[in-house]
Amino acid sequence: MPTDHRREILRLAVPAFLALVAEPLFLLADSAIVGYLGTAPLAGLGVASAVLLTATNIFVFLAYGTTAVVARRTGAHDQKGALAAGIDGMWLALVLGVLATIGIIAFAEPLIRAFGASEAVTGQGVTYLSISALGIPPMLVVLAATGVLRGLQDTTTPMVAAIAGFTANAVLSFVLVHPVGMGIAGAAWGTVIAQMGMALALGAVVVRGARGLGVSLRLHGPGVLRAAGGGVPLLVRTLALRAVLLLTTWFAAGLGEPQLAAHQVALTVWSALAFALDALAIAGQAITGKALGAGDVRAVRAATATMVRWGVWFGAILSVLIVALHQVIPLGFSADPQVRAALAAALLIVAAGQPVAGIAFVLDGVLIGAGDARWLALAQIGFLLAYLPMIWLLQASGVTGTTGLVWLWVAFAAFMAIRAAGLFVRSRGDVWLVTGAGR
Repeated sequence: MPTDHRREILRLAVPAFLALVAEPLFLLADSAIVGYLGTAPLAGLGVASAVLLTATNIFVFLAYGTTAVVARRTGAHDQKGALAAGIDGMWLALVLGVLATIGIIAFAEPLIRAFGASEAVTGQGVTYLSISALGIPPMLVVLAATGVLRGLQDTTTPMVAAIAGFTANAVLSFVLVHPVGMGIAGAAWGTVIAQMGMALALGAVVVRGARGLGVSLRLHGPGVLRAAGGGVPLLVRTLALRAVLLLTTWFAAGLGEPQLAAHQVALTVWSALAFALDALAIAGQAITGKALGAGDVRAVRAATATMVRWGVWFGAILSVLIVALHQVIPLGFSADPQVRAALAAALLIVAAGQPVAGIAFVLDGVLIGAGDARWLALAQIGFLLAYLPMIWLLQASGVTGTTGLVWLWVAFAAFMAIRAAGLFVRSRGDVWLVTGAGR
């Protein structure tokens, strides 16, 4: 056991790391490509991305919840039941994706205007958001299919799809934005096309596995409703977390256009680092769900302790890397000296918070894998309430410009510390260690 669980963590985490890093590269590629169109398009991309990421990430339970359910049934040796639950999750993803797309396209302009940005920024943001919304259904199908494969202890296939998707997105976006001359709309279309390709590829893998075991591919109403009901607590958890990120972007919008543009890139870098650290959380979901399904609590404890230690060390490595590159990274995203200066300052705070973020992401993944979704929902609401006074104090202080951006990121780092502490206390108890095929 001392070495077996480490090998299992690495087997799942390394491909998950490469896949998770590739996902935010969709946005990083668009940021780099759009950044040289000017400050207004880059800031518009930032505001639109905040809305778009919220629309997709609130449905992250399609991956996380599906991983936990499929992993438990896999651990209990119910492969057919695992794939049946996965198919239900993919149907739910498609339905939710279509509804979300309709809503976002209908309300694209008011959603962007709610951030209070300038007219130039608003126009660019509405263009990007209206087109990118078409990619939500395939992106949610990707989430659900990825959750199925992770639950089956396969993180390699999602990795291959993510890398292929990022490559296609980068090439398409560059060609459509610059040589073709479509501007920010070209970046949006490049992302949509890449997302559709990923959905078709991963969906085909899951469908092939389901057919091999005789699992029905038809929309099964009760199964879809069961998947939706099980995902509600994770949806609440994610909404509370997204509220923190949206509140942060809202405050950044009042600091000035260069600072908003810098914040967009800093948040994108933070998201990329979060996805990297989340590789251990993905391994935690799969290992925890499977081990609890098999009734092996001791394996869960051993794997959790190892992943937390690795999360801290990985976070420290990322901190050193970002500090070393904090003056270099801005050069790739903007030619505006104000944007570059503000971004360099914000990146130092981003770097400082990585070890603590490593603890938060790992334990969040472990508890999701255990099916402890109701506690996570209530806890995340509490973490949000703890963040509100920090933003109020910043707003009351009247701080603006780069100084305001730095203090905003200090507040966000404090929020992550509170979150990590709460998750750590929960993980020390035994209430969440429920065994068996279902919770």
